[in-house]
Amino acid sequence: MNKINALIFTILFFGCQSQNKIFTFTAIPDQDTARLEERFGKIAKYLTDELGIEVKYIPVKSYSASVEAFKNNQVQLAWFGGLSGVKARLSVPGSQAIAQGKNDPNFKTYFIAHKSTSLSWSNSFPKEIKNNTFTFGSKGSTSGRLMPEHFIREEYGKSPTDIFRRVGYSGDHSKTIQLVQSGAFEVGAVNYKVWKKELSAGKVNLDIISVIWETPGYPDYNWSIRGDVDSKFGDGFLKKVQKALLNLTDKDILNQFPRESFIEATNDMFNPVLETAQKVGIIPK
Repeated sequence: MNKINALIFTILFFGCQSQNKIFTFTAIPDQDTARLEERFGKIAKYLTDELGIEVKYIPVKSYSASVEAFKNNQVQLAWFGGLSGVKARLSVPGSQAIAQGKNDPNFKTYFIAHKSTSLSWSNSFPKEIKNNTFTFGSKGSTSGRLMPEHFIREEYGKSPTDIFRRVGYSGDHSKTIQLVQSGAFEVGAVNYKVWKKELSAGKVNLDIISVIWETPGYPDYNWSIRGDVDSKFGDGFLKKVQKALLNLTDKDILNQFPRESFIEATNDMFNPVLETAQKVGIIPK
């Protein structure tokens, strides 16, 4: 092989290697699997078209698994909650929160109750939930565990296990609604967007279950990306991914989240989540 042919071979070989690289992402499993597959299958196709390389969604079974996949470089991008995003970025130096939903800086949790409790809507913290059975969502959820626990501790000065007759963790927001609606738990904490989506889908019976309180706002969901993606996918790749997310206007995809649009995010925006997690004892100081 002469020098010219060798040069051509090298260019073609490494060009093909670059083209064969797959950009992978995951997401916290905060809803049922079918909805997640629909949502992230569509955004994988969108990002593939925008970035010019294959983008693949990799499902995980738990919040902690999403953080581990990010930490171990099994995925380079993830749709995290506030807490899981903080944990993931702490585990991979240089990682950045790059985008979030338009309303995610002011996210909320609903406290919901079964009709058997006789609890109804309250503008202030519903102190009457004490001594009922209570279910959070996933142990790693910002809206399903961290922030509701924060407000509970703030009100009573005690841990949930000292306040409620029984405490559970459903695993995701859809299951929290199901458990309270079935009467398996009397009260629960749920992501307000999932509540609204399940309600519009006809999966909530308002004769049996209702919202009794809405928490103050706090920062939550975000797209986070590993800080080493430019070295793997080329200079400027991180900014290219961020631009693709911020420029997303496809209503069909956005409605799957559901979000009106994505806006820029930074790591500093989630300092309140980090501080709360440290205060509650979920993340060491």
